[in-house]
Parts: sequence; C-alpha cells; structure tokens
Amino acid sequence: MNQIKKNMIFPGFNLSLGYTIVYLSLIVLIPLSAVVIKSLSLTPEVFWQTVTSPRVLASYRLSFGTAFIAGLINALFGLILAWVLVRYQFYGKRIIDALIDLPFALPTAVTGIALTALYSKNGWVGQYLEPLGIKVAFTPLGILIALIFIGLPFVVRTVQPILEDLETELEEAASSLGANRLKIFTKIVFPILLPALLTGFALAFARAVGEYGSVVFIAGNIPMVSEITPLIIITKLEQYDYAGATAIALTMLIISLILLLVINGLQAWTAKKSGRSI
Repeated sequence: MNQIKKNMIFPGFNLSLGYTIVYLSLIVLIPLSAVVIKSLSLTPEVFWQTVTSPRVLASYRLSFGTAFIAGLINALFGLILAWVLVRYQFYGKRIIDALIDLPFALPTAVTGIALTALYSKNGWVGQYLEPLGIKVAFTPLGILIALIFIGLPFVVRTVQPILEDLETELEEAASSLGANRLKIFTKIVFPILLPALLTGFALAFARAVGEYGSVVFIAGNIPMVSEITPLIIITKLEQYDYAGATAIALTMLIISLILLLVINGLQAWTAKKSGRSI
C-alpha cells in the first residue's frame, strides 16, 4: 500500500531510476573503471614503484597537506563570513555576498595568473612582502593561497543557509538564563553548525586536492618543492605514459575517498549528537 502511494506521489519512478543509473555510469562509474583497468596493466612491482617514487610522494604531501590546511582556514574564515552576512546589516553587503561566488565563475587559469601577478616579486602585494623575506609566488605558500581562494565559497554557501534557518529563540532563552555570548555560541550555535561546517570543509578539501588551473601558474612547479600531483599526472600523459598517470590518479582517488569517508562519518556522528543535544 505504501509503495502504491509512493508511486502515485512520484510518477515515473522506474524511468527516473533508470536514467539516474545510466547517467551516473556514463559520468562517474565508467571513467573511474577505465582508470582502474588502465592502471592494472602495470605489474604490481612497477605500480608500486610508480606511485611511491620520491618525487610522487613529495607531490602527495604537498597536494594533500596544502588542501587540508586550506580547508581548515576556509572552515574558520568561511564561518566568520557566513556569520557576518547573516547576522549583520551593513552597506555593501550584497556586493560582498556576490563576491563570495567569484571563484565559481572565474576560470581557474585566470585565477592562477591573477594571483601570480599579485604575489610575484614585482606584484602589487608581493613587492611589499619580498623585503620582509616572505616569498609567495612559486612556493608552497602560493599554492596554499590559491587553494584558499577557490575553496572559500564552499564553506560559506554550506553554512549560510543553516545560519539563516537557525532560530534565535534558543540563543535568547540561553541569554535570559545567564549564559554569556561565548557559552551560547559554543554550547548552542556551534553544535548545530558543525555538520554543515564539516560538509563545507569536505567540499573545499576535495576541490583543492584535484585543483590544477589556479595552482600551476603560481606553484613554480619545482620537483620535490612545489610540484603538485595533478601536474605530475599531466606530465606523464604528455609523455604518453598513460599507465603511470592512471596509477597515480588511482592512488589519489583511493586516498581522497578514504579521507572523505572519514569526514562524512564524522559529519554524521556530529549531526546525530547535535540532534540528541537539542
């Protein structure tokens, strides 16, 4: 009976499900399967040597390390930006709100060129940092700045709707009972925002790990120093080493999936815990 009601409410379920499976297969499953199959053309010894060479390991540390740090920074400042946009009214608010989405619309290559021009030795910002001994362009610090730039909107746009729907009556009730602002935020507001904040962090992290266009110009691409893993994959493809490129891509995919599963599990646990506390 329930199934009949469901079909009446959502007509065309079989057709929609079939379309969804075909679409996911064409866009996600088949390309990923091709990566796995192509990488399996290597022997286990060659595969292991390819994905664990010193140059590739250095690129893993750089790509995942900077992506993780950028995600943490975006989680902090993205929360602050979302809070300001939701809780305060000020002149130019709509302009700032629109600028948050700029990394979505801006081509990644344009972002990389613009950041390189800003932070290079003779750039508008870099010319003041260089005398202080702070070199940004063509260093891992430049990569970090690029990843922060492209990942910030994910956190803001994930947290912002939760803040808008958050009932202020809970905060007012806690305030009337004598709780200060810090306690209200840490005990009431933050537990509700934490699942959304973790989702924003996961999205920003996932985008940063595979980012290429905005990073390749400002990175400098120095092996063992500022060479990201996507660049190594592109280099192997240009050398017609398709098996080596897919082997490194598969390794990145597995590591990324494990990390995202951990983050999603933590998100589900915090959502369940915050629901119980409320």
